[in-house]
Amino acid sequence: MEQRVLGRTGRRVGVIGLGAWQLGADWGAVDDPMGVISAAVDAGMTFIDTADVYGDGRSETLIGEYLRHHPNAGITVATKMGRRVAQLPENYVLANFRAWTDRSRANLGVDVLDLVQLHCPPTPVYDNDEVFDALDVLVDEERIAAYGVSVETRAEALRAIARPGVASVQIILNMLRLGPLAEVLPAAERAGVGIIARVPLASGLLSGRYDATTTWGADDHRTYNRHGEAFDVGETFSGVDYGIGLEAVARLDGLRPDPASMAGFALRWILDQAGVSVVIPGARSADQVRGNAAAADLAPLSPATLDGVRDVYEELVAPVVADRW
Repeated sequence: MEQRVLGRTGRRVGVIGLGAWQLGADWGAVDDPMGVISAAVDAGMTFIDTADVYGDGRSETLIGEYLRHHPNAGITVATKMGRRVAQLPENYVLANFRAWTDRSRANLGVDVLDLVQLHCPPTPVYDNDEVFDALDVLVDEERIAAYGVSVETRAEALRAIARPGVASVQIILNMLRLGPLAEVLPAAERAGVGIIARVPLASGLLSGRYDATTTWGADDHRTYNRHGEAFDVGETFSGVDYGIGLEAVARLDGLRPDPASMAGFALRWILDQAGVSVVIPGARSADQVRGNAAAADLAPLSPATLDGVRDVYEELVAPVVADRW
């Protein structure tokens, strides 16, 4: 698999990684989480993204178990912190950072965390020098090797990129969320900050497998966060109305090059955007992992196809999401 440098971490990672939210919670049951991780590594994925809040540590613990049995797998693990407490700026302090990272170190079974990201923190956090000074202390104390920020909005991304110690920014980027292309990705590329593209399939919508009759379990965020009841609605179907999303996917499918699947097409589109370091689709089975990894072998998309994707976005989706995220 193609390797790219992950921003200021200096680490080279496979361009398609594994998003591990589903290993913890909020996507329904995953029958064989170890099989998913093993399939990812076997497919050339060397980057796994998790968080301390995914299953209240279950995702981290499962990854840690894999690492214990495969200590030389060459995996970079990024975790996130900050969402296990009330989302108040005053909670983003060094004492809490130490406690949170110590818990993640224990869950993952490592002395030094490869990359820790603030997990979509309150907006005022981005302008607080003390927060980033505290993160520098964690690096100095060798609790973490590098830090980044997972963001909700383009404005937050630009503030994070301006911080000299920020190694990476994680942001929603997919064919239904083109907002970051104009400013965020060029700014990150100029600054040497890595871009981790999350929600690449718009919660599975861009897989092309859903229709108006599709339903999900009560424990799946595609059911309980459909309108932002639990967290930012932009995390579920990228904030796009489900009916509009289905219409957009139908049109995008008409642009899909053979032999790509719809999911592969969506992932290839992200890889073709300058400045992207790694994209992190989730997977609930080994077959899904292998399908995601295959996107790295697809040929780059033609300019006409890229233009067609933008046309669909601007006509159907931009009026819904462009001003918000």
